[in-house]
Amino acid sequence: MFENLKTSIESQKIVSESEQKLKNIYQKLDNICDYNSIKVLNAFTKNNLNESHFNSTTGYGYNDEGRAIIEKIYADIFHAEDALVRSQFISGSHALTVCLFALLRPNDTLLSITGKPYDTLDEVIGLVDNPSSLKSFNINYDQVDLISDDFNYKEIEKKIKNNPHIKVIEIQRSKGYSTRKSLSINKVSQVIKFIKEINPNIIIMVDNCYCEFVSKKEPTEVGADIVVGSLIKNLGGGITPNGAYIVGKEKLIKLCSERLNLPGEGKEVGPSLNMNKCILQGLFMAPSVVNSALKTAVLTSYVMDYLGYEVEPKYNEERVDIVQNIIFHSPEKLIKYCQAIQSASPIDSNVSPIPWDMPGYQNQVIMASGSFIQGSSIELSCDGPIREPYIAYQQGSLTYSYGKIAIMKAIDILNK
Repeated sequence: MFENLKTSIESQKIVSESEQKLKNIYQKLDNICDYNSIKVLNAFTKNNLNESHFNSTTGYGYNDEGRAIIEKIYADIFHAEDALVRSQFISGSHALTVCLFALLRPNDTLLSITGKPYDTLDEVIGLVDNPSSLKSFNINYDQVDLISDDFNYKEIEKKIKNNPHIKVIEIQRSKGYSTRKSLSINKVSQVIKFIKEINPNIIIMVDNCYCEFVSKKEPTEVGADIVVGSLIKNLGGGITPNGAYIVGKEKLIKLCSERLNLPGEGKEVGPSLNMNKCILQGLFMAPSVVNSALKTAVLTSYVMDYLGYEVEPKYNEERVDIVQNIIFHSPEKLIKYCQAIQSASPIDSNVSPIPWDMPGYQNQVIMASGSFIQGSSIELSCDGPIREPYIAYQQGSLTYSYGKIAIMKAIDILNK
């Protein structure tokens, strides 16, 4: 089968034998894919999507029926009151920033209960000095670290009862560049119920990046007030070229739309600029693409563990997001692995990535992403900060076959 593939017989054998042992896990992932595919299709048909909704607007973007239908579809899929789905968002971090500035006011406190958020929010919050940060507007920040990869309920309760200014609690489901485990929808559900019993008025915001369609439920289905994610990750299906979404309570979505655009106009403006079809087609493909990414992650975990590397999560653990960690404890091996993934990419396979000072990050980062969409994490990519314990964060793969080929190439390069 692999006679035209420039990989060793040994790596082909390792992968082939691994696949046979993973069939039951793959079947479970296929079942989740089927469930979420039905969810997407039902939202499309319920809202009577038709070809006219692919039409585009320019300028102010008034009366964009396609844009309106997209946001109704997203709201239905997430079981939310409303949605804001726009190409005007540059990234998931941008959407999170818009959301935070929309919801918080001077003297309010933002409380993260999953430790420090992702590196790109450091300057947004004011953990790193920036005159445009939340801190510069006298918006305070506090955090509670996880304990044994679960929420510290005792400390959360203490913070809420001792600080009446806590207005927004942020939950980051995926691990980011930390060493903790990502958080399941069940854990998120339990902590939301706990918080609402203490203070039902606190807004619970969930950073859902990398997690969409990995499980059968999304955070808005278990009580989250507002949920944010990127369209160049899971829900873009490798087709949507940019953008992000915010879903949740209608009054909160209104605030976010007025922060993204301007007060008084909110969701009524924002040209679609030929993006409607891309957003819809990407969403339609997303359950299948996420399934391919998950199978690639499971295979990576199994193979790398077999080869003696430390991995998280293990191949047979519950999957919460599309991210697979390989802990190398060596900068050289981290760099080598990322270079291997780049060499198996469709774009810039001849380029060898090296660590560099990336905007928004406090350490040098090596990033392999030979993708059709720049920075797309649902396409096969691998990156990591050059710091202990030198973890490769691998995610994505538009198809399982391409992911499998990349793993074979990575095995050969690591063994050289």
